[in-house]
Amino acid sequence: MALRPLGATGLKVTPIGFGLAAVGRPGYITLGREHDIGTNRSVEALERRSHEVLNAAYDAGIRYFDAARSYGYAERFLASWLRERGLAPDAVTVGSKWGYTYVGDWRVDARVHEVKDHSLAALRRQIEESRALLSEYLDLYQIHSATLESGVLDDRAVLSELTALRAGGLVIGLSVSGPRQADVIRRALAVRVDGVNPFQSVQATWNLLEPSAGPALAEAHDAGWGVIIKEALANGRLASQDRIAMAAALANRWVDVVLSGAVTVEQLRSNVMAATMQLAPDQVTELGKMAEPADQYWKERSRLAWT
Repeated sequence: MALRPLGATGLKVTPIGFGLAAVGRPGYITLGREHDIGTNRSVEALERRSHEVLNAAYDAGIRYFDAARSYGYAERFLASWLRERGLAPDAVTVGSKWGYTYVGDWRVDARVHEVKDHSLAALRRQIEESRALLSEYLDLYQIHSATLESGVLDDRAVLSELTALRAGGLVIGLSVSGPRQADVIRRALAVRVDGVNPFQSVQATWNLLEPSAGPALAEAHDAGWGVIIKEALANGRLASQDRIAMAAALANRWVDVVLSGAVTVEQLRSNVMAATMQLAPDQVTELGKMAEPADQYWKERSRLAWT
């Protein structure tokens, strides 16, 4: 898989990346996960599984890996794999996120799995936690699910801290979620701290069922931002069409990398095949007819159970 630039950030990625949301903690909202991942959800079992899928991803050519503070032990599992594999920091590109804290106590049936906090105190605490695990491997640090309602894009203290982190060499980005993704992206594009926008990349949900963020993502791309696509399989709703769904995401001119959220080696290998597919324009047009109203899509997603 050929390396390509992540926008104008200076980082290099591959068309397919690997996200650890579903292998870093015992419960997640992907459909069919209880069958795919089995009943052994111990820390040791999931670390072994994450290493197996990470090895398959690296062997398939994937060089972008994505974690978050709230993905259970995802950063820890990724860090142990990087060192076990003996990879130099410049052999891969690693992104993580701050803004949510995992509080699920390693239980699938936890009443609350993660708590949102976009405060300056949370940023300062979580960047140190991420660096303690990933140290020199950490390249990209993103606000986790920035929203207009959280106020993080108007918090001058947080924005100044992010600008300082950018000046220190980290690439700074944000991830977005929900029916107002486009509004958040456009608000982030307008942020300035002493004339500088701290943000250089965006990670958003785009899939055949929910493509509404596309125009705003194109604007971000044209502004030089890196664009990362998550949930290309709609949390499992498109799993039976995984290659086509991921190839459709890659067909957008403004996409740099599409994340696989595989929990098995077989899923990962199938996902990777999307990078070799070329969809004809008429196929893309026909696939576009699958789109749902954004509000309907996100309402259904909010009902998915942690399994």
